[in-house]
Amino acid sequence: MADTSPDKDSPTPKSWWHRFVPTREQIEKNRWVRPFAHNVLRPELWRFTRRSVPRGVALGLFIGTIIPMAHFLVAAALAMFVRANVPVALAATFIGNPLTVAGIWWLAYRIGEALLHADAMTQVAPVATAMQQTQADQLLTRLTGAGEDTAVGLFVIATVLASCGYLLASFVWRWRVARVRRRRIAARRGSPGVWGA
Repeated sequence: MADTSPDKDSPTPKSWWHRFVPTREQIEKNRWVRPFAHNVLRPELWRFTRRSVPRGVALGLFIGTIIPMAHFLVAAALAMFVRANVPVALAATFIGNPLTVAGIWWLAYRIGEALLHADAMTQVAPVATAMQQTQADQLLTRLTGAGEDTAVGLFVIATVLASCGYLLASFVWRWRVARVRRRRIAARRGSPGVWGA
């Protein structure tokens, strides 16, 4: 009889998670995280709740898109301030991986170029003026390591991805909770009870 059990070497979501997302112990031993490890390893930042998970998704997508290096360190550090789930935030930073980064940066350049060109066509140029007055242009170029056009585009993409990720994660969380609740109600109605047959 043929063996129908799943291949041990085949990738699964759980094996992928354990392979790429560091554990609390690994983070605690990391020399770069060690100075603030006691804050990152707070239990509430590792619980999967309806608020912390969407925050983690949004944070990870934003950091993974806009910052080219040290995704894990930045995401872990910022998770403390926004009370995001640390493992989810770290996993979401994989949006900026070697397979996607070229496409993201190409799209970012196109978006930034179109946005700044349209802005320059106006008499006031509100986007460029606001960026210069707040020095946001310098901040973005330093964060991304890219030119102004690409940096603006990366910020737009990161903001859109983070917003959509937050909304989608919130919807999925509520859907799963409602599904579990319906199953429990159905199980209770279908059980014979203490005084049944």
